[in-house]
Amino acid sequence: MESHEVLRRAFQKTSPKAVASELGISLSLVYKWAEKQSDDGSGSRNPLDRLMKVIELSGDPGIIEWLCQQNGGYFVPNPNRRHSTKGILPATHEIIGQFSDLLSRISDAAADHSISQTEAKEIREVWDRLKSYTESFVRCCEQGDFDQMQKIPVPTQGTARLK
Repeated sequence: MESHEVLRRAFQKTSPKAVASELGISLSLVYKWAEKQSDDGSGSRNPLDRLMKVIELSGDPGIIEWLCQQNGGYFVPNPNRRHSTKGILPATHEIIGQFSDLLSRISDAAADHSISQTEAKEIREVWDRLKSYTESFVRCCEQGDFDQMQKIPVPTQGTARLK
């Protein structure tokens, strides 16, 4: 589905007039967002297209992750298509290892019968990596292509992967 179609569908659930009023923009611009851009000038580069360009330029999925979190969800990217020698058994072991890391982190954090905000943040980071990796594994199962499996990325600075 193209971005203008997503917006057109969203505008069926609210009035474009309300959107224009709330955003402080013209009603005609809101309507243009819901049209396909063409050489004759119809349509307008909409917010979704602009956000995609920012994401492409930055290479940072943080915007997508934030939008998902704001709507009660979690972003799980499709498996990377780069070739890997990782097969089903090593991938299964990786999931078990990551789950073990998560349980260890929870156990360590709860040892004093409380979990600090820092500990909660670390648990969330380990859990999010596990969810992402496991989703990739399930997609590979569905596609029957285990050469796609990639190792969970090395944690960024400030996070710890327990072993």
